[in-house]
Amino acid sequence: MPDEQQHYPHAPELSTPGVQLNHTAVYASDRQLSAEFLAVVLGLEVGAPFGPFVPVDLGNGVTLDYYEKRNEPIQSQHYAFLVPDDQFDGMVTRLEAIGVTYYADPHHTEPAQINRLFGGRGAYFTDPDGHNMEIITRPYARP
Repeated sequence: MPDEQQHYPHAPELSTPGVQLNHTAVYASDRQLSAEFLAVVLGLEVGAPFGPFVPVDLGNGVTLDYYEKRNEPIQSQHYAFLVPDDQFDGMVTRLEAIGVTYYADPHHTEPAQINRLFGGRGAYFTDPDGHNMEIITRPYARP
């Protein structure tokens, strides 16, 4: 029986420079609706369907590829978007315009408020399938 607590050695000399995320699938009960929702909030465009996916290009070489799962429960995920400070207010305004409550915290206990973590601004909101979306203007400090 394999060791249930397998450990991987930390080997920085084996790291691959330039590794970047290219795309990830986002499960949705209605792929078009969910892609359009995020595109509206972030001020982006929805791409043409690509096979079973509807992509939202984030403009940094990464796409979120919405994949439809109509008759299955959608497991909530968290997606955080680093956004330009000068576009943050517009995103919050668009959330308000479409009737989506935003929060200062990930547990959604501080409605209609933003946070000011790490010298920036941030807000959380839920997409049509319950994914916990976050917009931030400064990356979080990592130890």
